[in-house]
Amino acid sequence: MGSNRDKIRLIERAHLKSDRPAFRIGDTLQVFVKILEDEKTRLQMFEGVVISRKGSGVGETFTVRRVAFGEGMERTFLLHSPFIEKLRVVRSGKVRRAKLYYLRKATGKGSRIEARWGEADAATEPAPEVRPPVQAPGVSPAGGGG
Repeated sequence: MGSNRDKIRLIERAHLKSDRPAFRIGDTLQVFVKILEDEKTRLQMFEGVVISRKGSGVGETFTVRRVAFGEGMERTFLLHSPFIEKLRVVRSGKVRRAKLYYLRKATGKGSRIEARWGEADAATEPAPEVRPPVQAPGVSPAGGGG
């Protein structure tokens, strides 16, 4: 059959989620988490900047940081967790680090991350339609006000 690693990889492959969007460090994410309360389940949204990604396969995790009411909070999620209902990339960030732990101390303008504008963003949104200029009614095209 193969080594034990191959067997584990085969079992883990069934639990990988294929509906997760591609995101990178510095991106702003909305994570919709299922919360179990008594017999009810509800969705709770957590929006923030991805400051780290670790691991691979089923055990891959990512940490999202947000500041609410002046208090910074971080949550670490399993990427392939069944409790994550949906992930949505709000905006892409342009960063030059693999881990953004420096954001824990940064405040105000120092904690801003520049948006990344590239081929990936252009592919997701349709190009704006370019229309010829429209002639105003009652105005001659020569522009003479005679």
